[in-house]
Formats: sequence, structure tokens, C-alpha cells
Amino acid sequence: MDLATFLVQCLNAVQYGLLLFLVASGLTLIFGIMGVINLAHGSFYMIGAYLAFVLAPYFGDWYLTKLLVGVLLAAAFGYLLEWAFFSFLYQRDHLQQVLMTYGLILVFEELRSMLVGNDVHGVQAPSWLAGGFRLGELMSYPWYRVFASLACVVLAVGMYWIVNRTKLGMMIRAGASNRDMVRGLGIDIARLYRIVFAGGVALAALAGMIAAPLSSVYPGMGGSVLIICFVVVVIGGIGSITGALVASLLVGFVDTFGKVFFAEVSGIGVYLLMAIILIWRPEGLMKRSF
Repeated sequence: MDLATFLVQCLNAVQYGLLLFLVASGLTLIFGIMGVINLAHGSFYMIGAYLAFVLAPYFGDWYLTKLLVGVLLAAAFGYLLEWAFFSFLYQRDHLQQVLMTYGLILVFEELRSMLVGNDVHGVQAPSWLAGGFRLGELMSYPWYRVFASLACVVLAVGMYWIVNRTKLGMMIRAGASNRDMVRGLGIDIARLYRIVFAGGVALAALAGMIAAPLSSVYPGMGGSVLIICFVVVVIGGIGSITGALVASLLVGFVDTFGKVFFAEVSGIGVYLLMAIILIWRPEGLMKRSF
């Protein structure tokens, strides 16, 4: 492998890992703070990808505006979904949570089939991000992938700042530690949980919107993402945003270079990584952030 190919694969691994982080961070927020095992989280990624496809004709090259509208729609959907369904799960056992969220997967898939159909769709990247820059004499790297990576980095920094440096983040961390005391201080814990859930849904949907031009938009695309995101959450440590970031990048590199060097057995690389880390640190790489 020459240097240019190695650099391309490294950039691909970072971009894939950062997109995984967007989805996994929402999952670890919801599970770490609210204690809900949400199997439907991958469906929010799928919804974001289909939003990118549906909204594309209306916004054209106004790509950032399309992302903003999609995020607002996803956040509103998440807020209503928490009020209608998830608010009843906090005192239930994990089996009931799994059954209800799996039922939501089936509902979302059926609604997707009725509204958009079962065809595979492509989403065009904006023209101002077309092309790429050269890496060596024969290879180039697309500008859109660079944009996707930078957008994920900005969001990761923003998420860290919100959780650790703002009043909302302080309430989130306090609510995760002792919800009864927070309620006693006059904070509306139910509203706080709805905001957290809406944020997790918006992050997953945004990841889907960003990923749509990189791959096809197709039925059931949330299932594979959900599995790998649970792996990320387990490796990074449940409830740790920093752990989710580190684990996402690790998974990105293992998966990308596994397909390059060990294509025949690349599918087990990520799960082997998870097994090794759990033997070494059963609680995950990082301690709980909240």
C-alpha cells in the first residue's frame, strides 16, 4: 500500500468513525440519562436519510438550510415521540422497553414503505462540494467527505460544551445522577428528558442526512447502524460522550483497514475488538460522563 492509498483509507476511517459517533452519542445520551434501551434509534438514522432524499428537490444547493430544516423536524418528532411513548417506559423493566422499541421499528418501516416506497434512492451532494483534492498522482479525496468529517467534529465540540459548560448540561448531568433531588429543586424533569430525547433523535437524523450522499438510501438501513452503534456504546462505556467518540474512531479504523487487509474475515474485526476491550475493561474505555 502506497502513502496516498494509506492516507485515503485513514481519512475514510475518520469520516466513518465520526458519523458513527453522531448516532452513538444520541444512543448513549438516551440510555445513560433516561435508562431506556432504544432499539428504534437506528430508525432515526434511516428517517434522516429519507428526509435528505425528500427535502432535496425543495432546497437544491441550499444544503445547510436543508440540514437545519431536517434537524428541526427530527427534534420536533423526537419531542412528540418521547411524550407519546417513551415517557411511559422509565419505570418499566428492560424487556418491556425492548419490546416496545422493536415494535416502533416495525411501525417506522411500514410507514416508510407506504410514504416513500421500497426502492433504493440516491441523494446528490451539493455542487459547491463537488470534486476533490489530489492525494498523490492518481488518487483524489472528495470534498464532501471532508465536509462530513468537519461537520461531525464541530458537533462533537458543541455537544461537549453543552453537556459540560452550560446550565442545560448541568441539569442533564444532575438529572442523570439523582432525578428525585432535581425534581425537588423545581426542575421539570419530564421536560428535561424530552429535550434530551429530542436531541438524541436529531443527532441520529443529522447523521443520516449527512451520510445520504455518501451511500444509497434504502429500506432497513437503520438496522446495521443500530448494531454497530451498540458496539460503540459498549466499547466506549455507557453514558460517556468521550468514550463514544474514542470508540467510534477505533471502530472506524478497525472496520476500514480490516476490509483492506483481511477482506474475508473483516466482518468479525469490530466484534473481536469489543470482546478484547470488555475482557480488559468490562465497564468500557471511559467512565460515565453523567
